[in-house]
Amino acid sequence: MNRTKTYVLPGYANSGPGHWQTRWEALDPSCVRVAMPDWDHPVRAAWCDTLDAAVAAEPRGPLRFAAHSLGCLTVVQWALRGARPAQIDKIAGALLVAPPDPDGPGFPRDALGFETVVHEPLPFPSIVVASSDDPYGTLAFAERCARAWGSRLIEIGPRGHINADSGLGDWEQGRQLLASLVA
Repeated sequence: MNRTKTYVLPGYANSGPGHWQTRWEALDPSCVRVAMPDWDHPVRAAWCDTLDAAVAAEPRGPLRFAAHSLGCLTVVQWALRGARPAQIDKIAGALLVAPPDPDGPGFPRDALGFETVVHEPLPFPSIVVASSDDPYGTLAFAERCARAWGSRLIEIGPRGHINADSGLGDWEQGRQLLASLVA
């Protein structure tokens, strides 16, 4: 059986033990975290290179991404500016949760190279999940991104940054959305 592997891409400062991404990894061995070179001082080029190497190391797909925050911006930048066609062919889809607005007041200023968000259609299916009260990205920002990326938009109400503080536990709704991204 060819099981779809899911690359888990946390954002700034990584995802701790209560985060839905970490919980998914514990529940499902097909969920594998892509370890970025520096979680606390992210550099877009280094994060994209790390993602590129991880995808290149997979002999074939399908692969999915479960990205949160800066992980979303990394996936988008990689897919639209750095990925080779053979790598894109491996990708079944991306769950892009809580994309942060680089122009927003809460955006980490030591995150380098993330200032520009590419607004073009992604070459694979994607779902953007947004909260109505995310301190790092407004619902309007998420809507603009989803429209530009050709993503389905799911608004889940007031859940903050859709992280461990949101009280989602294993976040079954997110797991169902991820499962809908199949090759």
